Amino acid sequence: MKSPMRKRGRAERVRPPSDNARNRILVRAVSAVCIALAVALCVYGYKTGLFTSVDAMRAFVAKYGAFGPVVFILIQIVQVVVPILPGGVSLLAGVMIFGPLYGFIYNYVGITIGSVAAFLLARRLGRPFVESRVSGGVFKKYAAWLEKGSRFDKLFALAIFLPVAPDDFLCMLAGITKMTPKKFVAIILVCKPPSILAYSLGLSAVTAWVTGLF
Repeated sequence: MKSPMRKRGRAERVRPPSDNARNRILVRAVSAVCIALAVALCVYGYKTGLFTSVDAMRAFVAKYGAFGPVVFILIQIVQVVVPILPGGVSLLAGVMIFGPLYGFIYNYVGITIGSVAAFLLARRLGRPFVESRVSGGVFKKYAAWLEKGSRFDKLFALAIFLPVAPDDFLCMLAGITKMTPKKFVAIILVCKPPSILAYSLGLSAVTAWVTGLF
């Protein structure tokens, strides 16, 4: 006669994976796909000059027709996590390709998602990952903020609102502080639009002025 304990043990061995286990598997799979796409995009971009020329980016995005905005947003997400573009090139490209309004929207969506991804990666991988993103001098300069405790949150919000600091790096730096993801997202959503809007409108005005000269 089979004991109840043996039956229970056998039932436990064949128990299907929990929802949490499925979610972890799904997250890892999606992360792996995103990393592969980012690597492929980086390789392609460097070979074609995509990341050094607005015209090259315009031509690249135009190839995808109605899906062009999605491709551009993906580029913005990648360039926040992996600094593949010179400062301002992607923002300028967004304005020149889609105009000031939609350029602002697509820039905002891509940069916001990329900023959250950078924060979560830093929280997952820790200080060595953050240090590897910038030169030692830059890290040392802003690492002093880590010692300011709760003041870091205020300094971070101000830096995001005023484009006077390396925002992408600071998003990673925030990931190794005690700042909660909820607070980080709130700061990005509220403080990021003014700087992007200023860039979008400013670049649009400059572009129109230069075009008028010629």
